[in-house]
Amino acid sequence: MADGLEQPQRFWGALTIWLGLTLAVLDGAIANVALPAIARDVHAAPAAAVWVVNAYLLAVTISLLPLAALGERHGYRRVYWGGLGVFILASAACALSRTLPALTLARVLQGFGAAGIMSVNGALVRFIYPRRLMGRGLGLNSMVASASAAAGPTVAAGILSVAPWQWLFAINVPLGILALAIAARALPPTPRSAQKFDIVSAGLNALTFGLLIIGIDGAAHGQGRLVIAGELLGALAAGAALFARQLSQTAPLLPVDLLRIPLFGLSVATSITTFAAQSLAFVSLPFLFEIRFGFSDARTGLLMTPWPVAVAVIAPFAGRLADRYPAGLLGGIGLAVMTIGLSFLALLPNHPALPAIIAPMALSGLGFGFFNSPNNRAMLTAAPRERSGGASGMLATARLLGQTTGAALVALCFAFAHARGPKLALILAAVAALAATAASLSRLSRAASGGTAS
Repeated sequence: MADGLEQPQRFWGALTIWLGLTLAVLDGAIANVALPAIARDVHAAPAAAVWVVNAYLLAVTISLLPLAALGERHGYRRVYWGGLGVFILASAACALSRTLPALTLARVLQGFGAAGIMSVNGALVRFIYPRRLMGRGLGLNSMVASASAAAGPTVAAGILSVAPWQWLFAINVPLGILALAIAARALPPTPRSAQKFDIVSAGLNALTFGLLIIGIDGAAHGQGRLVIAGELLGALAAGAALFARQLSQTAPLLPVDLLRIPLFGLSVATSITTFAAQSLAFVSLPFLFEIRFGFSDARTGLLMTPWPVAVAVIAPFAGRLADRYPAGLLGGIGLAVMTIGLSFLALLPNHPALPAIIAPMALSGLGFGFFNSPNNRAMLTAAPRERSGGASGMLATARLLGQTTGAALVALCFAFAHARGPKLALILAAVAALAATAASLSRLSRAASGGTAS
């Protein structure tokens, strides 16, 4: 198999990946902004309208690993192209929805489409870029994702100022069709495994992650203790059955074979912890800015922007360095910087000057951006080439698990500390970033024993 694509096909292959990322990231950002408008229009309570977001997240999480496994068996290009197609159709269904149940169902379908895009994203990068440029490619991906995240609230506000919320989803259709057309010609063919798809493992995977997320969300929002215990015990039982089933398989859906590789396992742990820290900060900061400091919605939105902008600026540079230096070192440096930024945010006084907020926000973003691309590269290259799908699926799953855990911890902080909840959440974010720093640096001593795969 050739080591990456030659130009100009490499550019076109990367472009379709960037378009898919833009769609997935923008969709998450604009749906959050549109929730109040959606709730009013479909006459739904805010608590019920939240399922417009939760249904999408749940569908993505339970289907990432099964779709990555399908990519290994039937080709990453097919799964990516199919995911884009489902995402486009579901976006049109969202735009045409007039009731909350119809919109929620369309969002579930859209989540499955987004999972098709995200589950094989990293694997395709591995076949689009030669190994010597893979860090650069992942850095550009991080830049695109961060720029989309930064632009999301502004795009949503702009559309809502001139059109109803349905247009937030309708805009995905022309962009998606463009990405489909490019993907059909530019994405590379990839090796296929002869193994059959394990439907039982896919079901156990859905039960494990689905019940886990529902249980965590229930704990964060005051659900009954017996119900929460039942959900978490169900997740534990399904997870144990899934784990036992995977041990005898050579290319398991849950990549336990890859988790045995020290570099891969430590990179997954670092990713989960770091994304939990980021989510703790992202969910709690708007409450700190608006309730504690009394800032307006517009000012809060602007103050949240330095973080993703800093990630977009530093990510390509970090990606280039990742092709030359160990991920453990680069990630450790970046996460130490992120810890410092989060610590300053946690120590903000009651009446801070704007530069005192902007500087640590940018510092946190710079640290996160310096970590993310090298860590993703480490995860992908630690796996054998034929297991790129499993590595790619685990990369996306680790990110979502971290984000979900961080959001649930914020809710628990608010329940426990009330008005001081945002401060407590930021302290936990700094502690999590410090733990991720230690995990990243520990890879320096384990990399030699774990090795990397080409």
